[in-house]
Amino acid sequence: MCGILGEHPATDPRRFQFALNLLSHRGPDDEGIWQSPENEIMLGHRRLSIIDLTHAASQPMHSPQYSITYNGEIYNYPELRADLEKSGYQFTTQSDTEVLLNGFHHWGTALFEKLNGMWALALWDRKEHQLFLSRDRFGKKPLFYIHNGDRFVFASEMKALVPFLSSVEPNEKFIWMRDHIFDYEPTDECLIKGIKRFPQASWGVFKINTLSVRRYWDTMEHLHSVPQKYPQQVEEFRAVFMDAVRLRMRASVPVGTALSGGIDSASVFGTMAHVAARHPEPGISTPDWRHAVVASMPGTPLDETQYARDVAGFTAVDLDIITIDPVQGLADLPDYLYQLEELYITSPVPMMQLYRRMRDTGIFVSLDGHGADELFSGYDTFLFNVFQDCGLNPWRIKNILNTYRGLVEPGQDQFVQNKTGFFDYLIQATGDNKLEAILPKLKSELMKGFSNPPHMDRSLSTREKWDRMGNLNRKLFQLFHRDNLPTLLRNYDRFSMASGVEIRMPFLDHRVVNYCFSVSWQSKVRNGYTKALLRDACQPMIPNTIYRRTTKMGFQSPIVDWLKGPWKEFFLDTVHSTEFNQSEFIDPEIVRSKIENVIFGESPTYRQGELAYASLSPFLWEKHVLGRFKREK
Repeated sequence: MCGILGEHPATDPRRFQFALNLLSHRGPDDEGIWQSPENEIMLGHRRLSIIDLTHAASQPMHSPQYSITYNGEIYNYPELRADLEKSGYQFTTQSDTEVLLNGFHHWGTALFEKLNGMWALALWDRKEHQLFLSRDRFGKKPLFYIHNGDRFVFASEMKALVPFLSSVEPNEKFIWMRDHIFDYEPTDECLIKGIKRFPQASWGVFKINTLSVRRYWDTMEHLHSVPQKYPQQVEEFRAVFMDAVRLRMRASVPVGTALSGGIDSASVFGTMAHVAARHPEPGISTPDWRHAVVASMPGTPLDETQYARDVAGFTAVDLDIITIDPVQGLADLPDYLYQLEELYITSPVPMMQLYRRMRDTGIFVSLDGHGADELFSGYDTFLFNVFQDCGLNPWRIKNILNTYRGLVEPGQDQFVQNKTGFFDYLIQATGDNKLEAILPKLKSELMKGFSNPPHMDRSLSTREKWDRMGNLNRKLFQLFHRDNLPTLLRNYDRFSMASGVEIRMPFLDHRVVNYCFSVSWQSKVRNGYTKALLRDACQPMIPNTIYRRTTKMGFQSPIVDWLKGPWKEFFLDTVHSTEFNQSEFIDPEIVRSKIENVIFGESPTYRQGELAYASLSPFLWEKHVLGRFKREK
């Protein structure tokens, strides 16, 4: 896990070194710069040492034909290495980087489909004088670039590209991006003019001043048949998930978990304990995995410390509780925003402090539960999609209503309750045999529900698979690949790498993803629970309090509590300042009203607080990100 930088053609070494230093937080352990003899290219690398800690595994790394700078981890590198050794390749390190070099020489771009991991890489072909780029299937690792005439520059973060721009200006589409925070990450549009985002699940080649990009992965093409019976699905999924966790425990450094009290992180950590006890890999997997850190926000509805204690106790691990400090967080907020680089709907304070604590206590890798909500239907906003799938079956409708109501803690936003009033009427009407009276009120899509979707088969076309997925899975598929998860992955890359911590996500193993989108909605919303398949698969490895817990909390800032408390004075001063009122990035009157409604309102909801912070986010970005970029230029 690292920071990478490259320039074609190579120009000013001093500027290149300055730009590479801007990525030092991503790779605090080592650095390297290589320039080709013909000055065709310069490659830079900041290293976070995770596998093979020796200097021999540092980058840029070279083979007879290729030179590579790479950010990420390839979890199945021992298996790929064994295949390459059978084909006559020899290795001088224990690193996954050398596996990439030899693997590319052997398989070419077909290598990328063989990889189980996360990566953003650049590989210079010294024989053909061309540059290959690639990014992992789901975009966990970032890759930005500038392409201006015959100049091509790439980097892990935008800040490292700023020194290569002639001027630092916001994208002309900034207002659209401001109002669609979750929409721009899956595109090539970036907040800074002249910087583009390399697409996920793709590889590209830059030659003769032209960048050609091809997609190598489409999840729809890899959906497959699963057993008809749910118990067999549980067994199969458990095996796949356990193997995903096993692979992600491969490291030469201590590994831990950012533990909440939810089913996602509990399943990851419980499975880690199970794998370590029953399926250890001496010499490959770390024996030092018993580290669980929870972000505590006492006195707020977002505190999950007690649930995290249950998980730690069940796995016989001491829990490290970090109490999030909003006062210190406010002081650090300018730097946090600079590290994040992007717009978002909540402050980065809890996340930044959590991963900083991990680094300070010697934990360099965290296996986290991100992605499970988008795979298993963890959000209450999926309610209507489930109703579309279940048709007019009164028992199923009532079961689903009770399931989604259970997601909300008493006293939190009543989003689900507000959404289910019509369906309550539906239940009453069906019980009173008055269904015909409300049929005109049903949307036509509701009548298209089916109870047992046909199983997926690899021989089906993409269109046929899409049609058979059902409404819930189609919605989840969009959130996973486009509408939600790409933004979360981007954020957690920045949150963790700001402190030199690597996040590994078992739910983003492509085999797990393929399986989850191959099962029907009944395997996800079942018997009064969301995420049923995950719960039942991991039940032996998690405490019963977590298995039976129905409520869900997102990991975010308790922004309402902070705006009414320690952040009140600062934010009031901000929204009444001259620079705020003169900003072209916001509507000052509207934003000020939203902030003050939270601060002075009697009982603002967390959704109101989130919207208020999101509305202010563009101004904070202008001041602390764009302003700092311009100063560093």
